[in-house]
Amino acid sequence: MQQTFYSNGKLLITGEYLILDGAKGLALPTKMGQNLIVESTNTETIHWKSYDADGSIWFEEILSFDEITATNSIAPESVKGTLIRILQVANGMNPDLLTNSNGFVITTQLSFPRNWGLGTSSTLINNIAQWFQIDAFELLHQSFGGSGYDIACAQNNTPITYSIVNGSPKIEQLTFEPEFAKNMYFVYLNQKRNSKSAIAEYHSNKTAQLSEHIEAINALTNDCIDAKDFGCFTRIIDQHEILLSTILKTETVKAALFPDFEGTIKSLGAWGGDFVLVVSKENPSSYFIGKGYETVIPYGEMIL
Repeated sequence: MQQTFYSNGKLLITGEYLILDGAKGLALPTKMGQNLIVESTNTETIHWKSYDADGSIWFEEILSFDEITATNSIAPESVKGTLIRILQVANGMNPDLLTNSNGFVITTQLSFPRNWGLGTSSTLINNIAQWFQIDAFELLHQSFGGSGYDIACAQNNTPITYSIVNGSPKIEQLTFEPEFAKNMYFVYLNQKRNSKSAIAEYHSNKTAQLSEHIEAINALTNDCIDAKDFGCFTRIIDQHEILLSTILKTETVKAALFPDFEGTIKSLGAWGGDFVLVVSKENPSSYFIGKGYETVIPYGEMIL
């Protein structure tokens, strides 16, 4: 018997780190994601193969059931260690799956390059949760940690707002189809940051004005969703970028890398990392390619 599971990738437009403290963010599932194919065997092992978007195998390992059912916690210091840790947590949440099985061949396939930061881990966690028939948010909480907005994107096929209310995710589907979407692009910076260290850095910089900052972010998120025209949207995005720059005590990406660009640039996710949102009256591809950033994706090609 073969089972196939699929999860969407993610981009977080507003909110960033403050979602961890209850702020509301605008999150967009992407057209690209990851699937997981499960085939049963009689080997008492899991033969795991992970393919990148170009068809190359980037990880392959044979895992014994004993490694997954062991009670000792595995330190996620390698790809194998991280995978075993996720599977250990999943098995703890539903031990019947392995108990009633004789082995598996698992194949994962990304439809985006795994270094893009669109959710290699979150799509994997959501797919494993579907396979084990468990709560993906709880699986994330017990394994990787994080706000969970990426899991919400993995599970939804429309733009969403995401927040944490009383410790639980609050997800609201919405329509976000601005006329100025044709002026929006995503540019890959190829400067991936470690999410855990970025989160730790955010926590160390939090101030007494946190509640005021959350209120401001919520207002900007709502304004972003309701923006009617190009000029209004760019002003909101610029305000958000300035606020986060102040909170994180970090220079904006435009000031740091693209001060001469005629348009709006916004960091996404872990600041200074993977993609940035670019809002421009003219197609900005030639500018960014000239600066050495060759991956420039129009909004309509990226977002569901």
